[in-house]
Amino acid sequence: MKGKLLFMSIIIGGSLLSCNGTPEESNRARMDKNEIIGQANPVIENGIMTPEVLHSFGRVGSFEVSPDKTSLLYQVTYVSIPQNKSNSELFIMKSDGSEKRRLTVTNISESNPHWINKGKKIAFLGSETGSSQIWSMNPDGGGMTKLSDVDGDIEGFKFSPDETKVLFIKSVKSVDTASDRYSDLQKASGRVVDDLMYKHWDHWVESVPHPFVADVSGNKLTNIKDLLEGEPYEAPLAPFGGIEQLAWSPDSKIVAYTSKKKTGREYAESTNSDIYFYNLESGEVKNMTEGMMGYDINPTFSPDGTMLAWQSMERDGYEADKNRLFVMNLATGEKTDLTENFDNNCDTYIWGEDNSTIYMVSSVNGTSQIYSVTLATKEIKALTEGKHNYLSIALGADGIIASRQSMSQPTEIYSVNLNTGESTNITEENKHILDQLQMGEVEERWIETTDGKQMLTWVVYPPNFDPAKKYPALLYCQGGPQSSLDQFWSYRWNMQMMAANGYIVVAPNRRGVPGFGSEWLEQISGDYGGQNMKDYFSAIDAVAAEPFVDENRLGATGASYGGFSVYWLAGNHDGRFKAFFSHAGIFNLEAQYLETEEMFFANWDMGGPYWDKSNAVAQKTYANSPHLFVEKWDTPIMISHGELDYRILASQGMMAFNAAQMRDIPSRMLIFPDENHWIAKPQNGILFQREFFRWFDQWLK
Repeated sequence: MKGKLLFMSIIIGGSLLSCNGTPEESNRARMDKNEIIGQANPVIENGIMTPEVLHSFGRVGSFEVSPDKTSLLYQVTYVSIPQNKSNSELFIMKSDGSEKRRLTVTNISESNPHWINKGKKIAFLGSETGSSQIWSMNPDGGGMTKLSDVDGDIEGFKFSPDETKVLFIKSVKSVDTASDRYSDLQKASGRVVDDLMYKHWDHWVESVPHPFVADVSGNKLTNIKDLLEGEPYEAPLAPFGGIEQLAWSPDSKIVAYTSKKKTGREYAESTNSDIYFYNLESGEVKNMTEGMMGYDINPTFSPDGTMLAWQSMERDGYEADKNRLFVMNLATGEKTDLTENFDNNCDTYIWGEDNSTIYMVSSVNGTSQIYSVTLATKEIKALTEGKHNYLSIALGADGIIASRQSMSQPTEIYSVNLNTGESTNITEENKHILDQLQMGEVEERWIETTDGKQMLTWVVYPPNFDPAKKYPALLYCQGGPQSSLDQFWSYRWNMQMMAANGYIVVAPNRRGVPGFGSEWLEQISGDYGGQNMKDYFSAIDAVAAEPFVDENRLGATGASYGGFSVYWLAGNHDGRFKAFFSHAGIFNLEAQYLETEEMFFANWDMGGPYWDKSNAVAQKTYANSPHLFVEKWDTPIMISHGELDYRILASQGMMAFNAAQMRDIPSRMLIFPDENHWIAKPQNGILFQREFFRWFDQWLK
């Protein structure tokens, strides 16, 4: 088999652990060292990526620069396929990438590292005692001390600037269960539901995250206070909001938090979150963004405390609205949109030390770059360029420290010179694997659409591409529908993995993809099955016309809205494709409207309920439901879905599979009882990849 994984080793604390070896002693070792999940060291045959190689990459996560800017803390997650789990460890190094050292060696996943005590201590989350709590240690990894001992798990934390207090997130119970109501039915499993938002993403909503503040007294937390005590609201926003949605004022007197103070149907139909100030001395709560009707999230105070920045969407109910960068003068209350002349999103941002500059990341024309924003003039200037995505950013000694990835490289941490835009990989966590792989060329191609516009399409070629040969091709359909198709690295939809299996990958930035202006982004709303589908045809037809593509061996694949796209294409492709693969896709739009949980999404994108016959936009949407075109299905199709997916229920995939079976269409279904909208467990991820290529190889090779 190409790319066979010959052996797997583990690096612990800088020494190599083979199957019979023992690493150096570690202050965090609490178990047999052979069981610890660490850095993989695969030997790769022929330089070709396989699913096993893909899961051997170390996954670089959160990082933080030390107060004196000389050192860097960061987190790396490793995966064990045999153990079917992952493990996160903490590392420290100098800001230039030298003197790397692993601080933790356990299988309990330390995370969320922060510098405290002016850089003399490190705080982090660890679960050695059974729940996720705040711990501290010395920068050499010694002196481990447990700081918190609260019921349940701490999900994120920030120390106050004066370090006398800590702000942390913990879930609190938000509904009464059946056993609460009936003391004699303690084993009853039934849920009594009276309102919407009873489920979200992959869980039943019986608790919500709340911000807590505690005094730091010696090596423990005291005077713990729930800032939303008695309130059934989320802060931060579930399911993906974290500690970035809360902030300390520089004087440690105010906590800014993000919350959508709504419940039930009102919550399900609205995106109107706000930024609130909680005064720790008086207990006063003030809504700082009242009257701003869309998502307002991620507050950050300026270094001098005179201003607040945050990300803001304008329209209630539109989750993919332009993400603007706002600042507020806290003395006058004046609000300013710094991106009103910039027709793309602010994806993340940080304050400059001068209080007059903000650095932000934005996806523009298929890549995510770092920009500077001058407050006085609203001038926005690109500081970097290249075929990659910058993700998170922080101030370094001489520029920016940033995480970065591309279709050809997983996330690493870089030092970026703001004068030249030049960058240096300072983690090199995966260099030993990447050096053994042959990546295919990633081509930026602009293709004319049916309405005369130019569309960026990524074309990824197989390693050792030979233009004299003819290759099968896969059309990749992006999900969202309004999510970026830029230089992302994925452990499921990995473009280089598809190319390594001998396919040319065609990934068009069709209508609805951000990074190409508001008009391009918003066209897809209310036009499911419309212009964006024509964009798919434009892309695949243009590439299929190349002499090195076999137009008789074309496939299409995608997830979520991409899965919907595959179902729609199956009934409308006019013989272009010879095989389809859809994951977590919408098959029946009428059922989806009543099955999903965030109704604002369905109302905005679909136009409203299907029973409103006077709503022309909604009626157009439902007329394009893929299930209405099943009678035209004539092409083999494979379907996968997770049964914990409450965004798009697994019944959607089952309906599509049943329809294909009843129509005698060659079909296969892969169901994951323990996965949600994504596939998170390592062995499920391997299974997905193997079945994905087994299916396409059967019909396209």
